[in-house]
Amino acid sequence: MISKGVLLAAGLGTRLVPYSKEMPKEMLPIFYGFNGKMYLKPVIQVAFEQLYDAGIREFCFVVGRGKRAIEDHFTPDWDFVEYLERNGKDEYAELLKDFYEKIEKSFIVWVNQPIPRGTGHAVYMAKGFVGDDFFLAAAADNIFVGENVTEKVISLHGQTKKPVITVRKVKDPSRYGVIVGDKVAEFVYLVKGIVEKPKEFVSNLANVSLYIFPPEIFKAIEETKPSPRGEIEITDSIQLLIKSGVEFIAYESEADWVDVGNWESFLRAILVSLKHHMGSEALKNILQENLDL
Repeated sequence: MISKGVLLAAGLGTRLVPYSKEMPKEMLPIFYGFNGKMYLKPVIQVAFEQLYDAGIREFCFVVGRGKRAIEDHFTPDWDFVEYLERNGKDEYAELLKDFYEKIEKSFIVWVNQPIPRGTGHAVYMAKGFVGDDFFLAAAADNIFVGENVTEKVISLHGQTKKPVITVRKVKDPSRYGVIVGDKVAEFVYLVKGIVEKPKEFVSNLANVSLYIFPPEIFKAIEETKPSPRGEIEITDSIQLLIKSGVEFIAYESEADWVDVGNWESFLRAILVSLKHHMGSEALKNILQENLDL
């Protein structure tokens, strides 16, 4: 059973400057439906809650400079909950209570990546936390909407005892790292290799930064050379493990996948999360009424 989760939130978010100069992109909100009403949650909170609901209870947040707002958000403020209750804001109080109770039932470690040196290096910062266990690692600025894919990934690892890469079919593979592999079951592939931003088509199964890694990943990261942009790419480390004989499997999810890496993808995240909780027709009507489309 996977018990440890690493949430990666150390990126600078330069494509969202000036917002992301002091406010982490992982704190951007998406819509969340609860009891027939709509609320806003930071995307990193949704990521945390999905891992929690999948059974993870030990968390390592890898953060960088300017990410203090994340730690503040994950520090329960029960006085504010009482304030909401005194002022008749019971539904908001219940939302915070649920979140805070999950935090207090979890073991949380904060690790600082002082210089952004790539996703591979960010994962490596969690080495002391992970130890010799398989562990789950996820980017905290993108999630699946409407389905807890983390549960399926953990279940697949439980059945196969192999490391897992989560993928999704995309229209433009050149923007992503993609896996090449053989289909061995419905939505499951045996990974032969992983290619970062291929110039020529090799696959449309994009890596969506939700992994189950073996502890050997840290040795592979140590052996990974910096990419042309000077970063330690986790895809290069995975490729080293594959070449050494470690078998990775890929799980293909068909759930809606969103990220908040730039303003276009953030807008899509807002619309997709609204569509999921309201339905396409209701969303279309709201857009027509308010934007005169």
